[in-house]
Amino acid sequence: MKVVITGASGNVGIGVLRALAADGPDHRIVGLCRRPPADGVFDGVVWQACDLGDEGARDVLDQVMADADAVVHLAWMFQPVRHGERLHRTNYKGTAAVLAAARRAGVAHLVHTSSIAAYQPAADRPVPETWPTTGVPGSVYGTGKAEVEAAVDRFARENPDIAVTVVRPTLVAQSAASASFLALFFDPLVPQWLIGLLRAGRVPLLPLPTGMLVQLVHADDVGDAIVRILHRRATGAFNLAADTLTAADLAQLVGARAVPVPGRVMRTAVEVLWRLRAIGMSPGWFDVGTRSPVIDTTRARTELSWAPRVNSIDCAREQLTGLAAATPGPTPALHRDRLRDDQRADALT
Repeated sequence: MKVVITGASGNVGIGVLRALAADGPDHRIVGLCRRPPADGVFDGVVWQACDLGDEGARDVLDQVMADADAVVHLAWMFQPVRHGERLHRTNYKGTAAVLAAARRAGVAHLVHTSSIAAYQPAADRPVPETWPTTGVPGSVYGTGKAEVEAAVDRFARENPDIAVTVVRPTLVAQSAASASFLALFFDPLVPQWLIGLLRAGRVPLLPLPTGMLVQLVHADDVGDAIVRILHRRATGAFNLAADTLTAADLAQLVGARAVPVPGRVMRTAVEVLWRLRAIGMSPGWFDVGTRSPVIDTTRARTELSWAPRVNSIDCAREQLTGLAAATPGPTPALHRDRLRDDQRADALT
C-alpha cells in the first residue's frame, strides 16, 4: 500500500509507523508534519513538511496523495488552548483540507483518528461506538474532536465510494511521548524530582479524583489496530482501549494509598495553576481526563481480531518511568521544547 499519514511524527503517528514497518517492507509511506525528523529516523518513510492550516497545504496534499491507497489523518494541535483560533485553523480547517484533497485524489480509504473526548460523558457503563459524540463540555479538545468528527461524518455520507473509518482511542501511552507530555501539561511547575519520587514509591499518599476510572492504550496497540483497519478496509467507528484502572490501582503502582478528593476541588486547583501559567493543563484537559467515558472495545476485538498487547497498568508504568526521565521521542514533535515558540507567543498576549 501507499499510505499518507498526517501528523506522522506525533505520539500515535510513530506507533502507526512502527506497526506498518512490522507489517512488511513493501509499503510506501509518506509522513506529513510541520517539523519532519532527520533522515533515517524511520526507514522507508518519505517525510514532507506541511502545515495543514496554510494556504499552500493544498499543493502539498495533492502531490503526496497522488496514487495513494489510504490516508491516515492523525494531525492535531493540542496547545496553546488560550489561542482557540489557532487550534481551529489547524484542526478543523486542516482536516477540511485533508478531506478535500482525498476526494480530489480519489483515495480509496480515509482513516481519521479522533478520541474518547469526542463522546458525551457517561458514568454508569462502558459506552459503544454509537454513544453521542457531542464532546466533553468545557474542553476545547473534546468539543474540537466532536466538531471535526461531524465534518468527517458528512464527508462519508457525501462520498460513499470512499471507505471512511473513525478511530477513538483512550489516553495513548508510550515512553517516547514523555518529554512532550511534560511540555504539554506539566511544565513549568511540576518538578522532575517529584515525578521521580512517585516512580520510586516514596510518596505515601496520592490525591486522586473521587471515583476515578481510567483506561490507557499503548501507541503500538493503536498502530496495530490501524494496520488491521487498512488491510480490511473496515469502515465506521472503533473504540480502542485496554482494561480499566481505579484510583486504588494507580496508587498501588507507586506504592501509595489513594486519597479521594472531590473532582471539583481538584479542578479548581488546576484552573488556578493554569491561569497563573504554572502548568499547561487547562481545566478542560482535566475534564477530559476525569469526565470522558469508559469505552467498550467489543467491535474492535470482534471485527478486527484486535486485542491490546499492553495492559493499562503496564502502560501507566511505562509512562511514569518516561516522565521521570523526561524521555524524548525520535521526532521534534516529541521533544520537550516542542512548545517553545507557541509558549513565547502565548506569553506576549
